Amino acid sequence: MKKLFISLFIISGLLVLFSNVEAQNRPGNTEIGIILGEPTGISLKFWQSGSTAIDAAVAWSFGRNESVHLHSSYLVHNNLDVDSGTLYFFYGIGARALLRDDPKFGARIPVGLQYIFPSTRLTMFFEVAPTMDLIPSTSFGVNGGIGVRYFL
Repeated sequence: MKKLFISLFIISGLLVLFSNVEAQNRPGNTEIGIILGEPTGISLKFWQSGSTAIDAAVAWSFGRNESVHLHSSYLVHNNLDVDSGTLYFFYGIGARALLRDDPKFGARIPVGLQYIFPSTRLTMFFEVAPTMDLIPSTSFGVNGGIGVRYFL
C-alpha cells in the first residue's frame, strides 16, 4: 500500500511538470514562495487553467513529531468580486507525506483564499487543510498557514 501511495504522489508531481497551462487575470502560471504555519517551508503553485491549479509544498512540520512534510493538491478556484486585484476562494483534495522515523501518508482537503496584488507579481494566500493519515494507521488532524508567492 505504501509503494502504491508513493507512486501516485510521484506520478501526480510529474503530471504537473508536463501539463499545459492557460493564464487568466494572472501575471504568470507558476508561483513560488513560502508558507508559514503547520507546515512551514517552500510553496509552489502551477495553474492548469483559469480556475484550476496544482499546489505543492516541501516543508518542515513542527508538530508533536517533527518531520519533513510533502504535499500536493488539486485546487479549484472561484473568483470573488473585489474592487482591486484578484481574490479567489479555493478548495481541493490532495495527498501528503510526513517523512520521519515512522512515516505517515494520507489525504488533505485544503480550503482558503488567495489574493493577487494588482500590477505586481505577488500573491498572498491563507489555507486550512483537514488531514486524514491512512498509513500506517488512520488519524485526523489539521494543517494551515499563510504565505506569499511570486509569479515566475
